[in-house]
Amino acid sequence: MKYIPVSIVLAFFLFITPLVILAQNGNGSISGTVTDSLKHTVPFANIQLKGMKIKSTSDKSGNFTLTGVPAGNQTIRVSITGYKTQEQQVMVIADQVSTIDFTLDEANADLKEVIVSASRRAESLAQTPSSVTVLTAKDISTQSVISPNIANILSYSVPGLGASTNQTGNSGQTLRGRNVLVLIDGIPQSTPLRAGGRDIRSIDPSVIERVEVIKGATAIYGNGAEGGLINYITKKANTGKKFGGYSQVGLTGNLEGDSTVGYRATQQFYGKAKKFDYILSGMFEKTGVFRDAESLVISPEYGLGETKSYNGFAKIGYDITPKQRLELMYNYFSSRQDSRYVTKAGVYGESPAIGVAGNRPGVDEGTRFNHNANLQYSSQQIFGSTDLTANLYYQDFYTIYSNSTSFYEGGQSAITSTKKGARVSLNTPFRISPVVPMQLNYGLDLMNDNTAQNLVDGRSWVPKMNMVNFAPYFQASANLFTDLTLKAGARVENINIDVDDFNTLATGANGAGSIAVQGGTLNYNAFVFNAGARYSKFKLFNPFISYAQSFSVFELGRVLRAAESNTLSQLETKPIIVNNYEGGFSSSIGKFNLSAAYYYSTSKLGANLLEVNGKYISQRIPERVYGYEIQADYQLLQDLAIGGNYAKVEGKGDVDDDGKFDGPADVYLNTTRIPPSKTTGYVKYSGVKNLVIDVNWMRIGSRDRFKTNASGKYLIGEGPVEAFDLFNLAATYQFIPALKVNLGIENLMNKTYYPSISQFYGSGINYVRGNGRRFNLSVGYAF
Repeated sequence: MKYIPVSIVLAFFLFITPLVILAQNGNGSISGTVTDSLKHTVPFANIQLKGMKIKSTSDKSGNFTLTGVPAGNQTIRVSITGYKTQEQQVMVIADQVSTIDFTLDEANADLKEVIVSASRRAESLAQTPSSVTVLTAKDISTQSVISPNIANILSYSVPGLGASTNQTGNSGQTLRGRNVLVLIDGIPQSTPLRAGGRDIRSIDPSVIERVEVIKGATAIYGNGAEGGLINYITKKANTGKKFGGYSQVGLTGNLEGDSTVGYRATQQFYGKAKKFDYILSGMFEKTGVFRDAESLVISPEYGLGETKSYNGFAKIGYDITPKQRLELMYNYFSSRQDSRYVTKAGVYGESPAIGVAGNRPGVDEGTRFNHNANLQYSSQQIFGSTDLTANLYYQDFYTIYSNSTSFYEGGQSAITSTKKGARVSLNTPFRISPVVPMQLNYGLDLMNDNTAQNLVDGRSWVPKMNMVNFAPYFQASANLFTDLTLKAGARVENINIDVDDFNTLATGANGAGSIAVQGGTLNYNAFVFNAGARYSKFKLFNPFISYAQSFSVFELGRVLRAAESNTLSQLETKPIIVNNYEGGFSSSIGKFNLSAAYYYSTSKLGANLLEVNGKYISQRIPERVYGYEIQADYQLLQDLAIGGNYAKVEGKGDVDDDGKFDGPADVYLNTTRIPPSKTTGYVKYSGVKNLVIDVNWMRIGSRDRFKTNASGKYLIGEGPVEAFDLFNLAATYQFIPALKVNLGIENLMNKTYYPSISQFYGSGINYVRGNGRRFNLSVGYAF
């Protein structure tokens, strides 16, 4: 063995030591990427040089850079809500770039740094001056163990959102007492020209990565968001594997009664190969007969029993360059009922409407299809520091309702809606001074919406409405004194709606009661504005205030089908402009998190639903809606967490238009709009190895302020609501890292109850009980 001469070793150290000393006296930089355990990039993570004031955040792709870092061995700290804080050491050499990557493990989320898109760009919740609820993939997964019905999941998770109907539709499930705009990756699912109440249950939760609920009037996505918006963000395609997947199969059913067992299967594949990434998913579910707590068959009218549901999903991405990406998403959803039962009407307030054996007339009810496609191109720093996102989207929706008797010979109706749109959004960061960074988000929305409601026998109930919407917008935000965020924006709505000549449906033989209406074009132009501020310096008190407007075309289809004039211009078609005022705060004290908000919204023309001579019409009077929400969470022990929320909303209409809302002619808005109070709570225990148990509780409060009419009956929305409590259980056991067993129990105490909608409708045919004790048992395997 040969040895290196001592003289050479000494010469080497004499040469290299001054270089090392020189390097340690200079500055270098550090760059890297932040991802999660599935190799999904983590944007807007906090990056900080420990012991120094040098810090940054990861960008939209999870990349970060720290400059001006002193040479030597440095410690980097990465933190963001939902993940465990991580620290790593890195050697920094002067005038060189050191690289380091972070893979974060998930942790319990708090209120400080959840990323949302209230301004159509990613931002920190701590700097968003509005009320936002975000459901993470973990939240959705936990609630899906109990029930895969997305309407149920949202009902338990979102303060201010009305209780689930336990039906195919979501009528009465308003957000803060007003209509909500539902989106899938920003694609509108709601049909505001003829509201059908099928927009919340328009996708399966198995393909949802997160749900963002922006509460309070907003115009950021256009028409229909009077009470806010719900945006379903579909799962990401990027992953660290070339090929992986997840399989889940399960059984559902009531614990008592026959023919209740159903089944559900989900299969997903995902991977990343060089510049391509993909995720493919398929789901099929068949439910059995739904029974109440006394094992009676629940009325099949708009029910979810004996229903077949399908969901197909694909998302394919291609990274053209490190700063350019092309992504294509497609989702198909279908849910249709084929029941062996017919409805036997109940006696309102005494006995429930139930299902009895028989052949249902007409065709199967439910959503035949809901197609959504979205092609997105994004480019970072397309010119200067400006980022670009451009979308082309398409939605095609078709759903069939139960038989209606409000016209001659009755019949089933179907709503069809096709939307085509394009969006261009640009984001430019800049500074108006060295200490005041700003963001300017601006762009243009184009959309064509064709909506109609026809009977399945070919008759037209609501003629085709062809809407073209052109809307430029901008949103600006500034950070003053580091912790004060100011935000303001505006949107200019330009809407044209063409309506063909049509005849209303006859109410008697030989066309009796039918009215010929001359169509035409409706033009709407509006400027809507928003502004807000949030101060985020202190964890103890993080307050915000905001003002926002929304613009909505009044539900034109309901006006047209009930027309009593001969020309379109004579009908009441004025839009709804809502002004929303809000103040609130979030607070974090150790392991305790608290948030609260109070809101007050007004509109000169509302849409209070009334029943007049058997027809549903909207009362166009000034409205005010107000209420408050409180949410709290506390990590009581290392393995025990508790929390819950409470929401109260109220609304009144100014019938005599004197601006006072308290005169003898003024009215409370009915319960189709204003839900009873809602309280939820949960206890989560993970003290047994590999086992997690969640117990959820919901209480729907009472609401009784309306009287019966002259014939002793309650009109729609005016029936009294009696309070009730429900408990659910979700348990998950991880046998091995790849194999998991889930057990969910809905209505754990097997309580006999009537959902809010069954009570406030005030009729025997709608007086339907909720589900009895139901189980959802599934096994999932990841590979």
